[in-house]
Amino acid sequence: MRIKILFVWLVIFIYSSIIAQEFKVSENRFLLTGNPFRIFSGEMHYNRIPKEYWKDRLTKLKAAGLNTLCTYVFWNQHEPTPGNFDFSGSLDVAEYIRVAHSLGLKVLLRPGPYVCSEWDLGGLPAWLLKNRNVKLRCMDEKYMMAVERYFMRLGEELKDLQITNSGPIIMVQVENEYGSYGNDKEYMNALKQIIRKAGFNVELFTSDGPAHYLLESGTLDGVVPVVNFGGNPQKAFEELDKFRNNIPHVCGEFWCGWFTHWRDEKWGTADWERQKKELQWMLENNKSFNLYMFHGGTNFGFYAGANFSDKYEPDVTSYDYDSPLDEAGRPTQKYWDIREMLSKYQPRGTILPEVPNDIKFIEIPEIKLEQSANLFDNFPTPIKSVQPKSMEEFDQSFGFILYRTKLIGPNNGTLKVTDLNDYGLVYVDGKFIGTIDRTKKENTIVLPKTDVDNPTLEILVEGMGRINFGQQLIDRKGITERVTLGGVTLMNWEVFSLPMDTDYLSRLNFTESDTSTMPKFFRDTFTLNETGDTFIDMSKWQKGVVWINGNNLGRYWNVGPQQRLYCPAPLLKKGENVIVVFELHGKNSGEIKGYKNMNRQ
Repeated sequence: MRIKILFVWLVIFIYSSIIAQEFKVSENRFLLTGNPFRIFSGEMHYNRIPKEYWKDRLTKLKAAGLNTLCTYVFWNQHEPTPGNFDFSGSLDVAEYIRVAHSLGLKVLLRPGPYVCSEWDLGGLPAWLLKNRNVKLRCMDEKYMMAVERYFMRLGEELKDLQITNSGPIIMVQVENEYGSYGNDKEYMNALKQIIRKAGFNVELFTSDGPAHYLLESGTLDGVVPVVNFGGNPQKAFEELDKFRNNIPHVCGEFWCGWFTHWRDEKWGTADWERQKKELQWMLENNKSFNLYMFHGGTNFGFYAGANFSDKYEPDVTSYDYDSPLDEAGRPTQKYWDIREMLSKYQPRGTILPEVPNDIKFIEIPEIKLEQSANLFDNFPTPIKSVQPKSMEEFDQSFGFILYRTKLIGPNNGTLKVTDLNDYGLVYVDGKFIGTIDRTKKENTIVLPKTDVDNPTLEILVEGMGRINFGQQLIDRKGITERVTLGGVTLMNWEVFSLPMDTDYLSRLNFTESDTSTMPKFFRDTFTLNETGDTFIDMSKWQKGVVWINGNNLGRYWNVGPQQRLYCPAPLLKKGENVIVVFELHGKNSGEIKGYKNMNRQ
């Protein structure tokens, strides 16, 4: 009898766990399996967090009183070259969503194709820009063919994780803040159809700023419009009601922090004392919301994006964002405030989970970097080009690129580059002349007179992140048009593609460090008795990139504000570790250490 009772209970448990829930819009509220449901969401992106830490971060999100995870999907990482997809390791977005599901979280999915997010080209693949005639975020035929291929492949990964299939995905976003970019309703409707064709059958939503003209351009009939803002929620929702009433009120992004650019800028912050009151207002007035970012993480590699105001503004490597969880996933005072506030708005009988203990941190003693490899001694085979072309036209998405030509005729005067994106070092016959820096609106440099006949001109260009928001979105890297000297266009170039990827780094020829100031790779090993998170301090160095055990931690630059790069424990190992630093200005500044804190000032 006891066995029979246990069997019956087992059948009931299995049935209740697999039966599909239902999530739908009912006039001005959401219903989850027939019951009113408010979305308390936090934004966190899988690719900005080591896979080993996904459960830690998601548990902390749940423990803060949130019931939903919101994440973008980053097309350019999943399809790095046309038709070749990657959903492995930290790009396994399906596994990320399954971890969220195991913790009882619902999921808002924001698959783009454009996502903004201070991410290179707003998540659109750089290879789209190889075609000089391409138009983005509209009904351009080649663009739309690529978009559909991406969504169909994404559907294979994620369609079974929708709530209609007993999964956690309750809503899918169409595009992203489209009203801030364009007004192509045919494009938005085509995206909606592609999303459905890919197998996504849950409720759809759009997100835009809380202004009528933005909502008018960026929304669709039959799709839930949500509004994004960092303050004054009452006014924002009043504007939404003027546009479309009797719908659920959702803040798609409540900006509880802000992003940060390189050069002469302080770390981005938000007025949390004001925002606490505004969050409380949303809680008291039956609003749903998504905290952007709840945990920002890191723009590992070359993926940090850029903005354009009156000048080009590249984003720092850290995506700390002044979030409730800091870059390394540690709760801030903002986190504890949110947990206290949300604890009062949980379903009856709910006890919030305990907040997991912080990850272990370590310090790393000084690393000397006693081996080096001169960049100019480690060039790949050159490509011939009558005039310079952008990186993308040489099938290169990230890294550096060098252009070389002979100065036939005039060899001094004003050198003008149209356009140099984004940071260039200029050499004549191996002698460093100076830099051209797009962040300073520079596009010229004066070449001194030389007595050498037909000297060699070399321009090394670093791409520092494609613009991710606004009308300057098409932002090719390298030299995009031409180079002139004294008004004469320079012809017949050799071009060296330097993607700084694993394949390129594996072929570097290291020797004992020399004292030249040519761009240089430095390498050394260091030994650890234990692993833990750390911040690699690059404050003594000028400008470049750091790799630990082959993992690209991102860019550093002494113009600030960021001086330390986050290195999570999963990238380290007990015993011998390898560090490689590419320093554009060639000087070994010696002092590199690992610290327990970011030293955010």
